Amino acid sequence: MIKSAKKEFIFQKNEKAPSCHASTVLPLNDGTVLAAWFGGAHEGDNSVEIWVSKRDLEGNWCTPVSVSEGDSIAHWNPVLYMQESGRIILYYKHGETIPGWITRYITSEDNGSTWSSPETLVPGDTSGGRGPVKNKCLKLKNGTVLGPASTEQNKKWIPFIDMSLDDGITWQFNGNMERPKHKGAFVGLIQPTLWESEGGVHCFMRSDKGAIYRSDSYDNGLNWSKPARTRLPNNNSGIDCVKDDSGRLWLIYNPVDVNWGVRHPLSLAFSKDNGKHFTEVLVPEPGNGEFSYPAITCKNNTLYVTYTYKRKQIVFWKIELED
Repeated sequence: MIKSAKKEFIFQKNEKAPSCHASTVLPLNDGTVLAAWFGGAHEGDNSVEIWVSKRDLEGNWCTPVSVSEGDSIAHWNPVLYMQESGRIILYYKHGETIPGWITRYITSEDNGSTWSSPETLVPGDTSGGRGPVKNKCLKLKNGTVLGPASTEQNKKWIPFIDMSLDDGITWQFNGNMERPKHKGAFVGLIQPTLWESEGGVHCFMRSDKGAIYRSDSYDNGLNWSKPARTRLPNNNSGIDCVKDDSGRLWLIYNPVDVNWGVRHPLSLAFSKDNGKHFTEVLVPEPGNGEFSYPAITCKNNTLYVTYTYKRKQIVFWKIELED
């Protein structure tokens, strides 16, 4: 199943950003890898910026560079996306508080060496953020780009799937998902992660009720089923999934079923039946500590993974798969 797996620390220490979190990873067409995350004094502090590093063909990571606005307003949750043209978009949240988030973005024409000036993704938006909120966008077979989104306003955690018809620049809102209940209480759901199958489009979501929830769409992301509870545990922390070249679905998450439970261990599992059942194949972090907010993507039958390591570092894994 796994041909080889290698763990690396993207950096050992960042004096300017001693606390870091919420990474995103993007393998590039030339064989290099781009990663980004937010870092500063602590999450939500006005010192928090978006940091970027690139892994060269020899496996070396460059010194992290800040690509933020320098306006003393907290930055959050970067998400990398490559357009068909090869241009890279880096989305991020901007705001002093989570309910007040506005989504901003910058672009790069040279594989992340230089970046454009920031722009607001949806001018005038006051919803708490549009476009991807933590996990990567999904480009469907028909060319539509879906952004896994959610908001956290008025003490309500509500997911929705944003839609772009111009490769990630402008976005169409098609409504929030229906709010399910568990044991009589509404379920808080945020940070979806998406995949496409022959039968439709699907997502898993982080919840505040001890389990991952799932929703499905059969019209290319326009409408979504009422989210349903799965047997997969969730500790109210980030998850991510991706399909490989063979059609297997890979999920990386903390298999803990306690709301706000510990964020260890971190587990990698796969499914051959479109997410109904999973088999654990690797435990990237079996010990104690915070190992959280994973990001995972796949290129040329190789998995690329990043995650938070004790809020002090970002870890990267390159996992080559057997056919």
